[in-house]
Amino acid sequence: MGGLFDLDNIKLKINKLNTKINDPNFWNNKDTANDTITQINNLKNIINPIEELDNNINNNLETLSLLNNENDELYQLIEEEYKSISNKIEDLKIQTYLNGEYDKNNCILEIHAGAGGTESCDWVSMLYRMYTRYLKKNNYKVTELASQKGEEVGYKSIMIRVVGLNAYGYLKGEKGIHRLVRISPFDSNKRRHTSFASVEITPEIDNNIDIEINEKDLKIDIYRSSGPGGQGVNTTDSAVRITHLPTQIVVTCQNERSQIQNKEHCLQILKSKLYTMELEKKNKELDSMKSHTANAFGSGKRSYVMCPYTRVIDNDSKYETSKVDEVLDGWLDEFIKEELRK
Repeated sequence: MGGLFDLDNIKLKINKLNTKINDPNFWNNKDTANDTITQINNLKNIINPIEELDNNINNNLETLSLLNNENDELYQLIEEEYKSISNKIEDLKIQTYLNGEYDKNNCILEIHAGAGGTESCDWVSMLYRMYTRYLKKNNYKVTELASQKGEEVGYKSIMIRVVGLNAYGYLKGEKGIHRLVRISPFDSNKRRHTSFASVEITPEIDNNIDIEINEKDLKIDIYRSSGPGGQGVNTTDSAVRITHLPTQIVVTCQNERSQIQNKEHCLQILKSKLYTMELEKKNKELDSMKSHTANAFGSGKRSYVMCPYTRVIDNDSKYETSKVDEVLDGWLDEFIKEELRK
C-alpha cells in the first residue's frame, strides 16, 4: 500500500502541523489556525484509510497462514471480506488519478438554466439537489454563494462553494451540458420535454496567484440579497455582482451580510476563473473554459432520460445506468470514478 502514496512524507507533514497547533499563540490568527486544522484533517483522511486497510490485509494474511484447510470457518469469513478489501483498494487507486495541479483544492460549482424555460429552471434545482446530496454524502462542506430564482419554479442559476480535499479533482469532470428528457409535470397534456442546464466547475485558487485585475475592467453592481445569510440579509443592499468586461465573466455573491465581504469573495472567484482561463489558453483549450457554453441541442456532457425508457448516459466516459432515480438522489460515484479512469 505504501507504493501508492508517500506515507512517510504525509506523516512528516502531520507532525509539523501538530507542532504549530501546540504553539501557545496558535489561535491568535483564527483564519490561519482553521487552515492548519483543515490541512491536518485532509492529510488524516488520506493516511487513515490506507493504514486501516494495510492492517486489515496483514491480519488476514497472518490468519490464513495459520489455517489448515479451506473448509475452516475463518477462511470463509476472510473470503467474504476479500470483495470489500478489493473495493477499498480500487477507491485508493482512483485517488492516485487526482494528480492535477489543483485537484486537491476546493472549488466553485455553478449551474445555469439553458433552453427550456420553466422546465430548465426546474432542472437546475434537480441538479442542485443531486450535487448537494452527493457532496454531503461524501462529507464535503457546501455553502450557497448566490442564486437567481426562476419565474415559476427552480433556479435560473445557482452557485455553491465546495470545501474539502480533492473537491475540484472529483467534480471537474462534471463540467458541461446536462440534458433531461421526461414527461413534463408542468404540461397539462403530459407531453415529453427536453431541458438543458450547464455545469461549470472552477478550482479555488490561492489569493497570492499573480493575476492583475484592472478596476476599469470591472462593472460592479450592488443589490438586495435574496438568498441565505440569516436575519437582516434582505434588508440591506449587500449582494454583489461583478462583471469582468474583457471576458464577460460574471460572478455574484450574496451569502455574507457585509457588502465588503461579498465583494472580496467575488474578486477571489473572479481571480480563480481568470487564472484557470489563462492555464487553459496555454494548453490551447480556451474554448472549453468559456464562461457559458451553448445550452441547447447539439452538445452534451450527460443525458438523463426518464421517458420513454430510463437511462443515464455519460457522453465522455461512456458509462451508463438505468437507475435514474438513484443518480438524481446523489449516487454519482461510478460516473465520477469512470471519468477519472478515462
